[in-house]
Amino acid sequence: MKTIIKSIIGRRIWDSRGRPTIEVDVELSGGRRGRGIAPSGASRGSNEAIDLRDGGSLLGGYGVQDALSNVNDLIAPALVGMNAEDQEGVDAALIELDGTPNKSRLGGNATIATSMAVLSAAAGAAGRPLWRYLAGDQSVRMPLPEIQIFGGGAHAGRRTDIQDFLIMPLGAQSFDEALFMAAEVYRAAGDLMASLGRRSGVADEGGWWPNFTSNEEALQVLARSIERAGYRHDQVAISLDIAASEFGRNGLYKPALDDCEYDTSAWIDVVLGWLKRYPIVSVEDPVAEDDPEGMRIFTEAVGDSVQVIGDDFLVTAAERVSAAAAAGQCNAVLVKPNQAGTITETQRTLRVAKELGWGTIVSARSGESEDATITHLAVGWDAGQLKVGSFARSERMAKWNEGLRIEETIGASARFAGWSALPVRSLT
Repeated sequence: MKTIIKSIIGRRIWDSRGRPTIEVDVELSGGRRGRGIAPSGASRGSNEAIDLRDGGSLLGGYGVQDALSNVNDLIAPALVGMNAEDQEGVDAALIELDGTPNKSRLGGNATIATSMAVLSAAAGAAGRPLWRYLAGDQSVRMPLPEIQIFGGGAHAGRRTDIQDFLIMPLGAQSFDEALFMAAEVYRAAGDLMASLGRRSGVADEGGWWPNFTSNEEALQVLARSIERAGYRHDQVAISLDIAASEFGRNGLYKPALDDCEYDTSAWIDVVLGWLKRYPIVSVEDPVAEDDPEGMRIFTEAVGDSVQVIGDDFLVTAAERVSAAAAAGQCNAVLVKPNQAGTITETQRTLRVAKELGWGTIVSARSGESEDATITHLAVGWDAGQLKVGSFARSERMAKWNEGLRIEETIGASARFAGWSALPVRSLT
């Protein structure tokens, strides 16, 4: 059999922030190889898989020697001899070997890099592109991009409290056109910020590093940027990643830029006010992860007019998605493979969300690499949406560009998700 795992090798490489991360190579008995690289996030949910770091003074504590040793000394011996086509079996072995609820023994960075490498090797052995290997004979759509224009929060020295100001090119007819529209808005936003004296470089994920006097000023400038690029707001709409856990706890929200303190109800009113004044169709983590009642109230308040995404609130966990749906919290989930720690757990979360009629968004992290696996996951699993970061920096563009290649491979039959990816009604 050509798909038996012959060897697993882990190595230290460097991510987009110049921090160490783990790359894993898997070789199969038939000679095929696969590779996976673990990303890492700056804004992290408290319940996601542990990104195992060495601590201490070297490399600012971000060393990965312990996690790397786990790949080479523990994971490799356990998986060699297994069939790479049995992704569920491989991932179950990783979960059992770790033995903790949050991958704290092996490290989620060790397990996800290995899981991705096994998947890549299996697709190669099958002689199929990864997206097609995942899709099988099922039809798929090219995902709607969610693209950061301004970086904030933990991605930009907290120059704004809101973490990401993003756009969604809903009026595009193809993935290629969607990226063209994003490029135009990104350029227009940069020019506008420069003319206003508000541009200060780029943030972790490639979005413009803002220098705004308030969170709402960023929304004003983003809406103007869309118009300056020549688009209507039903063609290019706004998405927010509020990441409220970064400035909210125990029912109190303290956005530094606005120099105010809000209780849950007052903070929700602030966000609802933005929704009335700007063409916002999607809001991620509008309240903190420790505020489930706030999430329920917000979700109920917006109804079917806005996509409400759980990120820190759901941490790519199927059981959390099911519980949130039962409680009336959220209507979409951000799917980050390294939050779960294995491909199987990631896919299960996405499948549960789709069965509920939720929106599903496959997402990158702020610390990224040239690995474009998530683009294949978004297409092959027909997720409908893909969030990579901005429209700059090669670790971001590698993923957008891979989508273009996939769309070209599919050819004339390629379908673009557009509005159909959102669990909301169209802008009126």
